Amino acid sequence: MKHGFSSLLTILLVGAVVLPASVLAGPKPAPVPHAKTENEVILKENSAQEANLKIETVTEVVASTTEPLNGKISFDENYTSRISSPVLGRAIKVQAQPGDRVKAGQALLTIDSPDLGSAVADYRKASADLDLKRKALERSKLLLDGGVIAHKEYESAQSDMAQSQAESTRTKSRLHNLGIDHAASNESFTLKAPMAGMVVDRQINVGNEVRPDAPNPLFIITNPDHLWAIIDLPERDLNKVSIGQTLSIKVDAYPDDEFPGKVQSIGTMLEPVSRRVQVRCSVESKGKLRPEMYAKVTPLNLAQQKVIRIPNSALITEGLYSYVFVESSHGHIHKRRVTLDLQGRDYATIKDGLKAGERVVTKGAILINSELAADK
Repeated sequence: MKHGFSSLLTILLVGAVVLPASVLAGPKPAPVPHAKTENEVILKENSAQEANLKIETVTEVVASTTEPLNGKISFDENYTSRISSPVLGRAIKVQAQPGDRVKAGQALLTIDSPDLGSAVADYRKASADLDLKRKALERSKLLLDGGVIAHKEYESAQSDMAQSQAESTRTKSRLHNLGIDHAASNESFTLKAPMAGMVVDRQINVGNEVRPDAPNPLFIITNPDHLWAIIDLPERDLNKVSIGQTLSIKVDAYPDDEFPGKVQSIGTMLEPVSRRVQVRCSVESKGKLRPEMYAKVTPLNLAQQKVIRIPNSALITEGLYSYVFVESSHGHIHKRRVTLDLQGRDYATIKDGLKAGERVVTKGAILINSELAADK
């Protein structure tokens, strides 16, 4: 009996030793949930609400001197040629289309021109008359030396020679300006590209009449890598823009891209009705910009001072104050008051309340604010 009791006691002691520490310690206490603050929204993992938000990192940009100004992309006239016909005639062959890249001297248009035939004929007649007058002058010189004619007749032959030379020079220069060889035997004139570039406009078809005094050019050739941005600068902002100042240019076609530019010239006279002055700027198109695009042009601070800029969609306005939602950690978003420096149509710069590197809700801020207001 005593032996059996001892065996039972031994088994109980061994069992106590092998029991897990968790059992001996009792049930584990539940984790304490994160205390939700007054201006905080907590998003559930992989929730639909989280999927509809866009959170971006705050970055610094060079401060602007004015609000974005209205502008337009245009041809750089230093790299643009508007081509008209120097002769009267009719188009018989078009050799270039809009979008074609052409080289200097490449044929653009062939014109059947009676004026060309007249110019060649005038040159040939002037050349023949010059030869005749030169021979007459040589004879007069011989006769004068032999005492056969008076000096007056020799002077008359010199005058005729000078007139023939002038006419020959005029007709030869006319052919040279047209780029025509005096040996041409037909009336076909070839209009050629004066510079290399891209054909961006064509205003001629086969059979159309062409005239030197036409109001519109037949072709426009430009280098698409060189463009201007034209700004209509309000009078009140005239002291905030200077020649050589850097610019930031944005267009609707590429909302996420910024194109650098520089002020090249400022107009000397205000437009009397709109009270604006035209400012011409060079722009790096990166192969994307096109003439006649509308643009938003922002003059940048000359000292290259940097500020924090966020899209207006990130701002919540309540009364006189502005707020943003800042992500403190994954899923935890806090409402924070900020002080604005300058607010434009699309973006606002922050004077106080945000630091570079913080993450801000840029899409869906209104929905989060509504949820926060409902919880109060």
